[in-house]
Amino acid sequence: MARLILGLGNPGVQYRDTRHNVGFRVVEELARRWHLAFDQLECNAMTAHGDDVLLAKPQTYMNRSGHAAHCFVERYEFDAANLLVVYDEVNLPLGKLRLRRAGSPAGHRGLESILESLRTAEVPRLRLGVAPPEDLRPTGEGLADFVLSPFAEGEREETEAMIRRAADAAEVWLREGAEAAMTRFNG
Repeated sequence: MARLILGLGNPGVQYRDTRHNVGFRVVEELARRWHLAFDQLECNAMTAHGDDVLLAKPQTYMNRSGHAAHCFVERYEFDAANLLVVYDEVNLPLGKLRLRRAGSPAGHRGLESILESLRTAEVPRLRLGVAPPEDLRPTGEGLADFVLSPFAEGEREETEAMIRRAADAAEVWLREGAEAAMTRFNG
């Protein structure tokens, strides 16, 4: 059964190392591990094709990610349960992972766009914590600037480890399913 792993982020080098682009970085890590290249543009996303898995990085801005998700679901006849969305989560401490089978977007505009486009909340998602300690968390309008800023020097090692663990979680999701991945990586 074919699966789609959709990493969320914003296109462009100016966003490469920002908190908002950890979803891109996880699918890039998977492509590196599996010796795949993001060498095709389809459904307005850069794609890398593997055996029974498609990795994708939408080239629209985050809040329009649903267009790519809907196109892939239609083009490849994916069931929503066979799509894993990987993205940043400001409500989780840096380094924490949370995999869920379904649920609300909880304020994440990229996931909101996907759920609206697919007309279901039954979409597996892997959230990557990007928040600093609670006393340093921005709110309101400062939140957008925060997620579009690069990680601080002291956060980079933990960020890289989180990206590797998230790629591990995606591989477990592919091989063994959501329950096994949630048991091993949530927390």
